[in-house]
Amino acid sequence: MSSIFDQHLDKNEANHVALSPVSFVERSAEVFADLEAVIHGQRRYNWAQVRDRSARLAAALQAAGVKRGSTVSVMLSNTPEMLEAHYAVPALNAVLNTLNTRLDAELLAWQMNHCEATVLITDAEFSGTMGKALQILKHDFHRELLVIDVCDSEYQGAGERIGSHDYEHWLSQHPPLMKLQGPADEWDAIAVSYTSGTTGDPKGVVTHHRGAYLNAVSNAVTWHMPHFPRYLWTLPMFHCNGWCFPWTIAMLGGVHVCLRRVEAVHILENMTEHQVDHYCAAPIVHNLLIAAPEALRNTITHKVKGMVAGAAPPASMIEGMAQMGFDITHVYGLTEVYGPASVAVKRSAWADQTLSEQVRLNGRQGVRYPLQESMTVLNPDTMDVVAADSHTMGEIMFQGNLVMKGYLKNPAATAKAFEGGWFHTGDLAVLEPDRYVKIKDRSKDIIISGGENISSIEVEDALYRHPAVLACAVVAKPDDKWGEVPVAFVEIKPESAVDAGQLIAHCKTLLANYKAPKEIRFESIPKTSTGKIQKFQLREKVKV
Repeated sequence: MSSIFDQHLDKNEANHVALSPVSFVERSAEVFADLEAVIHGQRRYNWAQVRDRSARLAAALQAAGVKRGSTVSVMLSNTPEMLEAHYAVPALNAVLNTLNTRLDAELLAWQMNHCEATVLITDAEFSGTMGKALQILKHDFHRELLVIDVCDSEYQGAGERIGSHDYEHWLSQHPPLMKLQGPADEWDAIAVSYTSGTTGDPKGVVTHHRGAYLNAVSNAVTWHMPHFPRYLWTLPMFHCNGWCFPWTIAMLGGVHVCLRRVEAVHILENMTEHQVDHYCAAPIVHNLLIAAPEALRNTITHKVKGMVAGAAPPASMIEGMAQMGFDITHVYGLTEVYGPASVAVKRSAWADQTLSEQVRLNGRQGVRYPLQESMTVLNPDTMDVVAADSHTMGEIMFQGNLVMKGYLKNPAATAKAFEGGWFHTGDLAVLEPDRYVKIKDRSKDIIISGGENISSIEVEDALYRHPAVLACAVVAKPDDKWGEVPVAFVEIKPESAVDAGQLIAHCKTLLANYKAPKEIRFESIPKTSTGKIQKFQLREKVKV
């Protein structure tokens, strides 16, 4: 029914603008034009220069026919060019497709064909793989792309040029657009990001401008980020668009400290030299810092805030970072919710708890992000919220603006993911009495041994508490007697020594005996480029 507040009070250009993170770049260029924005080796750009370069890239793409709904694929490291793509492509209302730098040519070609990319911007380091992918794309899918080569000043390798334009020369030929405009409709797609594809073809997760804008703001609110943060790119920007931090840092007029190689020595050197105060990473990267030589760690004398996600962080990691003096915030999410969409919000009363209790509290997946409408644990059969008793298990589900549009060209998968009006994560968890969520495992990672459920995460956490363990993963091995038994794959810290019997005995001091690994395998553990352990490969190994 119409009311007096519906009469002569329409939306117009003065009072309604579509939400898009592109606006953050324009504001910082206007307000903080002279402030440092990007550090990359010897290169330095202020916000006016970043905006100018991004607007030139947008103009070049526009001249090449890129428009609303066009897809631009990028195969780039964490470099200024990757940031510029995050600002320029959405400004044209086109769709950004960031490619995983560790994928093979066949899968990259499949993804670029699936999302119908028309332009590829690629770093010389990846010319071998991308050259093969382009050949496959042409031969198998009859698709040709406009290819732009990036020759990064910090890359010392011998990559070849495979494109028709050099990035810097291409930008110089186009005057910048007057404005990085953004979309007319905030529901328009801003990016398509592919899941890992561990079972069949990967799914293309389509996200929108509204969600990217709100997640970028939520990052800042969640982390209590001040103006002008100095942010180190330890997280690959191709992963969930860097958890929306390219736009968060733009909103705050901060400094992007770019990093081609995620290695402990480079991370700590950059933190020291550039006074980095914020960074994000998977648990494995934090563990690399904990294991770094003490002399290198001791160069960090200022306050550093780290954000951890990508896997349930082991308690030993949270405790180790606390002992280094780093303030760690634990977030949780998936590609389908723009990266992090929940956080273990720290309460002031927690400071009075013992360190071990603080670690337990901080290790939970927590509560929804400020601008996410709902996150809870539901029984997937009844869709009822589980009891907040720390024991009743259900599935983590989300509702709200920080949820994807859906899966590209896959209506069946989209419908299944949104069944019952919630996004289903596939992660099993409990609700604790304070309503914080605690993950127990992925549904496929629960080990059922002799009729008893064993959480692989719980066993991994016990292993991580041994001082010699750098990385570990626990999977189910088929067993004639018990059905399944836990087997652990372990990487040992440099200059440390431990045998299988010692590790199993260690686990039995922390777990019921039936939960302890029945076998320890000391070998390199396969990981994605974001640090996630690829358990599907390990499951195949134990089947043999």
